Amino acid sequence: MSYEINQELIDDVIVLAKEAGQAIMEIYAQDIQVETKADDSPLTQADLASHKTICAGLEKLSDLPVLSEESAKIGWEERSKWQTYWLIDPLDGTKEFIKRNGEFTVNIALIHDHKPVFGVVYAPVLDTTYWGRVGQGAYKSVASETVEIKPTEPESLSGLNVVGSRSHISPDMESFLKDFPESNIVPKGSSLKLCMVADGAADIYPRLGPTSEWDTGAGHAVVAASGGIVCKTDGSDLLYNAEENILNPYFLVLSKSIYNQMFN
Repeated sequence: MSYEINQELIDDVIVLAKEAGQAIMEIYAQDIQVETKADDSPLTQADLASHKTICAGLEKLSDLPVLSEESAKIGWEERSKWQTYWLIDPLDGTKEFIKRNGEFTVNIALIHDHKPVFGVVYAPVLDTTYWGRVGQGAYKSVASETVEIKPTEPESLSGLNVVGSRSHISPDMESFLKDFPESNIVPKGSSLKLCMVADGAADIYPRLGPTSEWDTGAGHAVVAASGGIVCKTDGSDLLYNAEENILNPYFLVLSKSIYNQMFN
């Protein structure tokens, strides 16, 4: 399959994300069994069930390679040859899943030339889907209602809604916020933080902590499609599969007006 995103593919991937969400919800209703991966992060049967559902579905939709959090051992020698591939996080926000607060998502992104070009983020408990194709717009669907989404465009850096992790504010975040007077912290879990900037529910999301590429790919696509920006803290592009290490640097999610005030 060549690099091509038509409406049929978009619709099929949205359906696939919802099928993965259904697989997660079947386990969510049971007693959750938690294992610990090598990096001490939690793993549940829901992660694996969603992974299998998505990989099987994508195999039917295209012949592109797939990089998933649950199949991350694909070597750099192979990955470095990929121009276009699927990047998935079968269950983003496993800690939120374990806490049962509903703020976890299924993330499916299409990456081309190191940048996300299409992505779907589905939150099964919230029955909310975000998706976007870069150059074609971004959308949010709650139940059966769908609306196009865009970031806010504040004229100053004062009084911004800053979305952050549900964990405590880090020293790096405290230092960052000194340049944003009267900011309001909005806690949220998983890739929903990126989507909140895309739909204007928050103005900026500074991620000053560790993430991996599959954590951000789908949300990044939604933000970019909405007209927003995801960049490193120096204002340069956040890229994917550009080096062996799949850990992201610190990054910012923001609108063009905030970007221009910070970097121009």
